[in-house]
Amino acid sequence: MKSLSPALQAHLDEGTTTLAWCWRITRADGQVFGFTDHDRSLSFEATLFEPESGFAASELRASGDLAVDAQDAEGVLRSGTITEADIAAGLWDGAAVDVWRVNWQDTSQRVLMRRGAIGEIRRGRVAFTAEMRSLAHVLDQPVGRSFQAGCDAVLGDGRCGIDLENAAWKGTGAVAVPLRDRVFSASGLSGFAAGLFSFGTLTWDSGANAGRKVEVERHELAATGEAVITLLEPPGSPIAANDAFTIRAGCDKAFATCRDRFANTVNFRGFPHIPGNDTVLRYASQGRANDGSVL
Repeated sequence: MKSLSPALQAHLDEGTTTLAWCWRITRADGQVFGFTDHDRSLSFEATLFEPESGFAASELRASGDLAVDAQDAEGVLRSGTITEADIAAGLWDGAAVDVWRVNWQDTSQRVLMRRGAIGEIRRGRVAFTAEMRSLAHVLDQPVGRSFQAGCDAVLGDGRCGIDLENAAWKGTGAVAVPLRDRVFSASGLSGFAAGLFSFGTLTWDSGANAGRKVEVERHELAATGEAVITLLEPPGSPIAANDAFTIRAGCDKAFATCRDRFANTVNFRGFPHIPGNDTVLRYASQGRANDGSVL
Protein backbone atom coordinates (compact mmCIF):
# COMPACT_ATOMS: atom_id res chain seq x y z
CA MET A 1 0.00 0.00 0.00
CA LYS A 2 1.36 3.42 -0.98
CA SER A 3 1.83 6.15 1.60
CA LEU A 4 0.83 9.53 0.16
CA SER A 5 1.82 12.94 1.44
CA PRO A 6 -1.09 15.01 2.86
CA ALA A 7 -0.70 17.51 0.00
CA LEU A 8 -0.91 14.82 -2.69
CA GLN A 9 -3.83 13.13 -0.94
CA ALA A 10 -5.68 16.46 -0.81
CA HIS A 11 -5.03 16.96 -4.51
CA LEU A 12 -6.45 13.52 -5.31
CA ASP A 13 -9.49 14.20 -3.14
CA GLU A 14 -10.34 17.25 -5.25
CA GLY A 15 -11.47 14.98 -8.07
CA THR A 16 -9.89 17.02 -10.84
CA THR A 17 -6.20 16.14 -10.93
CA THR A 18 -3.11 17.28 -12.81
CA LEU A 19 -1.03 14.12 -12.78
CA ALA A 20 1.73 12.85 -15.04
CA TRP A 21 3.97 9.79 -15.22
CA CYS A 22 7.73 10.19 -14.84
CA TRP A 23 10.38 7.56 -15.46
CA ARG A 24 13.96 7.84 -14.22
CA ILE A 25 16.37 5.36 -15.78
CA THR A 26 19.88 4.83 -14.41
CA ARG A 27 22.16 2.87 -16.72
CA ALA A 28 25.00 0.63 -15.58
CA ASP A 29 27.52 3.24 -16.75
CA GLY A 30 26.03 5.75 -14.28
CA GLN A 31 24.19 7.97 -16.77
CA VAL A 32 20.73 9.07 -15.63
CA PHE A 33 17.84 9.84 -17.99
CA GLY A 34 14.42 11.25 -17.16
CA PHE A 35 11.25 10.99 -19.26
CA THR A 36 7.68 12.16 -18.75
CA ASP A 37 4.40 11.89 -20.63
CA HIS A 38 3.65 15.53 -19.72
CA ASP A 39 3.99 18.25 -22.39
CA ARG A 40 6.73 20.20 -20.60
CA SER A 41 9.87 19.41 -18.63
CA LEU A 42 9.57 18.48 -14.97
CA SER A 43 12.39 18.51 -12.44
CA PHE A 44 12.82 16.89 -9.04
CA GLU A 45 15.44 14.86 -7.16
CA ALA A 46 18.22 16.38 -9.31
CA THR A 47 16.75 14.86 -12.48
CA LEU A 48 15.25 16.63 -15.48
CA PHE A 49 12.34 14.68 -16.95
CA GLU A 50 12.05 15.43 -20.66
CA PRO A 51 8.77 15.66 -22.59
CA GLU A 52 8.32 14.83 -26.28
CA SER A 53 10.64 11.87 -25.86
CA GLY A 54 8.34 9.47 -27.63
CA PHE A 55 8.35 7.50 -24.37
CA ALA A 56 5.03 5.92 -23.36
CA ALA A 57 4.22 2.99 -21.09
CA SER A 58 1.54 0.33 -21.01
CA GLU A 59 -0.74 -0.22 -18.02
CA LEU A 60 0.98 -0.67 -14.67
CA ARG A 61 0.19 -3.91 -12.83
CA ALA A 62 1.19 -4.73 -9.26
CA SER A 63 0.48 -8.04 -7.56
CA GLY A 64 0.53 -8.75 -3.84
CA ASP A 65 2.74 -11.84 -4.07
CA LEU A 66 6.25 -12.43 -5.42
CA ALA A 67 5.16 -12.80 -9.04
CA VAL A 68 7.28 -10.76 -11.46
CA ASP A 69 5.20 -7.78 -12.61
CA ALA A 70 6.09 -6.37 -16.01
CA GLN A 71 5.29 -3.22 -17.91
CA ASP A 72 6.22 -2.33 -21.48
CA ALA A 73 7.54 1.08 -22.48
CA GLU A 74 7.70 2.24 -26.07
CA GLY A 75 10.01 4.99 -27.30
CA VAL A 76 11.41 6.60 -30.39
CA LEU A 77 15.08 6.15 -31.27
CA ARG A 78 16.53 9.64 -31.01
CA SER A 79 20.05 10.93 -31.41
CA GLY A 80 21.51 12.12 -28.11
CA THR A 81 19.08 10.30 -25.81
CA ILE A 82 18.14 6.74 -26.76
CA THR A 83 20.19 5.64 -29.74
CA GLU A 84 20.16 2.39 -31.65
CA ALA A 85 23.91 2.06 -31.15
CA ASP A 86 23.59 2.26 -27.34
CA ILE A 87 20.80 -0.33 -27.32
CA ALA A 88 22.83 -2.66 -29.54
CA ALA A 89 25.84 -2.21 -27.26
CA GLY A 90 23.78 -3.32 -24.24
CA LEU A 91 24.13 -0.03 -22.34
CA TRP A 92 20.42 -0.12 -21.44
CA ASP A 93 20.36 -3.78 -20.36
CA GLY A 94 19.49 -4.14 -16.68
CA ALA A 95 19.19 -0.37 -16.17
CA ALA A 96 17.40 0.63 -12.94
CA VAL A 97 13.96 2.21 -13.41
CA ASP A 98 12.00 4.41 -10.97
CA VAL A 99 8.38 5.13 -11.92
CA TRP A 100 6.73 8.20 -10.35
CA ARG A 101 3.21 9.61 -10.33
CA VAL A 102 3.60 13.39 -10.10
CA ASN A 103 1.40 16.46 -9.81
CA TRP A 104 2.93 18.48 -12.63
CA GLN A 105 1.72 21.75 -11.08
CA ASP A 106 3.72 21.02 -7.92
CA THR A 107 6.32 18.26 -8.29
CA SER A 108 6.77 18.04 -4.51
CA GLN A 109 3.44 16.18 -4.61
CA ARG A 110 4.57 12.83 -5.96
CA VAL A 111 4.66 9.15 -5.09
CA LEU A 112 7.10 6.45 -6.16
CA MET A 113 4.89 3.80 -7.77
CA ARG A 114 7.50 1.14 -8.39
CA ARG A 115 11.15 0.30 -8.84
CA GLY A 116 12.45 -2.22 -11.29
CA ALA A 117 14.89 -2.91 -14.09
CA ILE A 118 14.86 -3.00 -17.86
CA GLY A 119 14.63 -6.53 -19.22
CA GLU A 120 14.18 -7.50 -22.85
CA ILE A 121 14.52 -4.74 -25.45
CA ARG A 122 13.03 -5.14 -28.93
CA ARG A 123 14.14 -2.78 -31.69
CA GLY A 124 12.35 -1.61 -34.79
CA ARG A 125 13.48 0.70 -37.56
CA VAL A 126 12.49 3.92 -35.78
CA ALA A 127 11.31 2.80 -32.34
CA PHE A 128 12.00 0.38 -29.52
CA THR A 129 10.00 -1.48 -26.86
CA ALA A 130 11.56 -2.10 -23.45
CA GLU A 131 10.25 -4.49 -20.81
CA MET A 132 10.32 -3.03 -17.29
CA ARG A 133 10.41 -5.77 -14.66
CA SER A 134 9.68 -5.42 -10.96
CA LEU A 135 12.43 -6.07 -8.42
CA ALA A 136 10.93 -9.52 -7.84
CA HIS A 137 12.64 -10.69 -11.05
CA VAL A 138 15.88 -11.00 -9.06
CA LEU A 139 14.26 -13.75 -6.97
CA ASP A 140 13.48 -15.66 -10.17
CA GLN A 141 17.16 -16.30 -10.87
CA PRO A 142 19.14 -19.34 -9.71
CA VAL A 143 21.23 -18.59 -6.63
CA GLY A 144 24.02 -20.69 -5.18
CA ARG A 145 26.59 -23.09 -6.52
CA SER A 146 26.15 -25.71 -9.20
CA PHE A 147 27.48 -29.22 -8.78
CA GLN A 148 29.20 -29.71 -12.13
CA ALA A 149 32.51 -30.79 -13.56
CA GLY A 150 33.39 -27.29 -14.77
CA CYS A 151 34.44 -24.39 -12.56
CA ASP A 152 31.66 -21.97 -11.58
CA ALA A 153 33.96 -19.07 -10.65
CA VAL A 154 34.59 -16.11 -12.95
CA LEU A 155 38.19 -15.86 -14.07
CA GLY A 156 39.84 -13.10 -12.06
CA ASP A 157 37.22 -12.80 -9.30
CA GLY A 158 37.84 -13.32 -5.58
CA ARG A 159 37.04 -17.03 -5.70
CA CYS A 160 39.38 -17.62 -8.62
CA GLY A 161 42.29 -15.48 -7.45
CA ILE A 162 44.00 -14.98 -10.84
CA ASP A 163 45.24 -11.40 -11.35
CA LEU A 164 44.11 -10.41 -14.84
CA GLU A 165 46.22 -7.23 -14.63
CA ASN A 166 49.33 -9.41 -14.77
CA ALA A 167 51.13 -8.95 -18.11
CA ALA A 168 50.94 -12.71 -18.68
CA TRP A 169 47.13 -12.56 -18.91
CA LYS A 170 46.62 -9.11 -20.41
CA GLY A 171 47.52 -7.63 -23.77
CA THR A 172 47.02 -4.45 -25.74
CA GLY A 173 46.67 -4.27 -29.49
CA ALA A 174 44.95 -2.65 -32.41
CA VAL A 175 42.75 -3.83 -35.25
CA ALA A 176 44.87 -4.57 -38.32
CA VAL A 177 42.17 -5.66 -40.77
CA PRO A 178 38.42 -6.02 -40.05
CA LEU A 179 37.43 -9.37 -41.60
CA ARG A 180 33.73 -9.61 -40.68
CA ASP A 181 31.35 -7.77 -38.39
CA ARG A 182 32.79 -9.52 -35.33
CA VAL A 183 36.10 -10.90 -36.64
CA PHE A 184 39.36 -9.02 -37.15
CA SER A 185 43.10 -9.57 -37.33
CA ALA A 186 45.07 -7.74 -34.66
CA SER A 187 48.56 -6.41 -34.15
CA GLY A 188 50.36 -6.39 -30.81
CA LEU A 189 49.41 -9.89 -29.67
CA SER A 190 52.15 -11.95 -31.31
CA GLY A 191 53.69 -12.79 -27.94
CA PHE A 192 50.63 -14.71 -26.72
CA ALA A 193 49.82 -18.35 -27.45
CA ALA A 194 46.74 -19.17 -29.53
CA GLY A 195 43.62 -19.67 -27.45
CA LEU A 196 44.80 -17.67 -24.44
CA PHE A 197 42.14 -15.01 -24.97
CA SER A 198 39.34 -17.38 -26.00
CA PHE A 199 36.33 -16.85 -23.67
CA GLY A 200 38.03 -13.71 -22.36
CA THR A 201 37.03 -10.06 -22.51
CA LEU A 202 38.03 -7.15 -24.74
CA THR A 203 37.65 -3.47 -23.88
CA TRP A 204 37.77 -0.94 -26.71
CA ASP A 205 40.15 1.94 -25.96
CA SER A 206 39.49 4.00 -29.10
CA GLY A 207 37.20 4.14 -32.10
CA ALA A 208 33.42 4.15 -32.33
CA ASN A 209 33.13 1.50 -29.57
CA ALA A 210 35.50 3.19 -27.10
CA GLY A 211 34.76 2.30 -23.47
CA ARG A 212 32.65 -0.75 -24.28
CA LYS A 213 33.49 -4.21 -22.98
CA VAL A 214 32.71 -7.28 -25.08
CA GLU A 215 33.26 -11.04 -24.84
CA VAL A 216 35.75 -12.95 -26.96
CA GLU A 217 34.67 -16.21 -28.57
CA ARG A 218 37.96 -17.33 -30.17
CA HIS A 219 41.61 -16.31 -30.29
CA GLU A 220 43.52 -17.91 -33.15
CA LEU A 221 46.83 -17.40 -34.95
CA ALA A 222 46.92 -17.06 -38.73
CA ALA A 223 49.64 -18.69 -40.84
CA THR A 224 51.48 -15.36 -40.76
CA GLY A 225 51.54 -15.46 -36.95
CA GLU A 226 49.06 -12.60 -36.68
CA ALA A 227 46.31 -12.93 -34.09
CA VAL A 228 42.72 -13.33 -35.29
CA ILE A 229 40.03 -12.38 -32.77
CA THR A 230 36.39 -13.48 -33.02
CA LEU A 231 33.96 -11.67 -30.73
CA LEU A 232 30.90 -13.40 -29.30
CA GLU A 233 28.59 -10.76 -30.80
CA PRO A 234 29.08 -7.85 -33.20
CA PRO A 235 29.83 -4.61 -31.32
CA GLY A 236 27.40 -1.71 -31.34
CA SER A 237 29.38 0.15 -34.02
CA PRO A 238 31.45 -1.23 -36.93
CA ILE A 239 35.03 -2.27 -36.20
CA ALA A 240 37.60 -0.09 -38.00
CA ALA A 241 41.33 -0.44 -38.66
CA ASN A 242 43.57 0.97 -35.90
CA ASP A 243 40.86 0.70 -33.22
CA ALA A 244 42.87 0.10 -30.03
CA PHE A 245 41.82 -2.38 -27.37
CA THR A 246 42.85 -4.14 -24.16
CA ILE A 247 42.24 -7.87 -24.05
CA ARG A 248 42.31 -10.24 -21.08
CA ALA A 249 42.67 -14.00 -20.86
CA GLY A 250 39.72 -16.35 -20.78
CA CYS A 251 38.99 -19.76 -19.34
CA ASP A 252 36.87 -22.66 -20.58
CA LYS A 253 36.24 -23.75 -16.94
CA ALA A 254 37.94 -27.13 -17.45
CA PHE A 255 40.15 -28.62 -14.72
CA ALA A 256 42.94 -29.27 -17.24
CA THR A 257 43.00 -25.59 -18.25
CA CYS A 258 43.09 -24.47 -14.63
CA ARG A 259 45.99 -26.85 -13.98
CA ASP A 260 48.07 -26.44 -17.13
CA ARG A 261 47.54 -22.78 -18.03
CA PHE A 262 47.00 -21.05 -14.70
CA ALA A 263 48.49 -23.51 -12.15
CA ASN A 264 45.50 -22.65 -9.97
CA THR A 265 43.91 -25.99 -9.11
CA VAL A 266 43.83 -25.03 -5.42
CA ASN A 267 41.12 -22.52 -6.34
CA PHE A 268 39.27 -24.68 -8.87
CA ARG A 269 35.56 -24.32 -8.08
CA GLY A 270 34.21 -27.32 -9.95
CA PHE A 271 33.96 -31.05 -9.29
CA PRO A 272 36.19 -32.66 -11.94
CA HIS A 273 35.56 -36.21 -10.73
CA ILE A 274 31.77 -36.01 -10.57
CA PRO A 275 30.17 -38.76 -12.72
CA GLY A 276 28.72 -37.47 -15.97
CA ASN A 277 25.60 -38.40 -17.92
CA ASP A 278 27.46 -41.25 -19.59
CA THR A 279 27.78 -42.92 -16.18
CA VAL A 280 24.05 -42.57 -15.49
CA LEU A 281 23.22 -44.19 -18.83
CA ARG A 282 25.80 -46.97 -18.52
CA TYR A 283 24.45 -50.49 -18.44
CA ALA A 284 25.85 -53.95 -17.77
CA SER A 285 27.44 -55.77 -20.68
CA GLN A 286 29.07 -59.14 -21.08
CA GLY A 287 32.51 -57.72 -21.85
CA ARG A 288 32.88 -55.77 -18.62
CA ALA A 289 33.87 -56.79 -15.12
CA ASN A 290 30.46 -56.69 -13.47
CA ASP A 291 31.77 -57.29 -9.96
CA GLY A 292 30.07 -54.41 -8.16
CA SER A 293 33.23 -52.31 -7.92
CA VAL A 294 33.35 -48.53 -8.39
CA LEU A 295 32.47 -47.41 -11.91
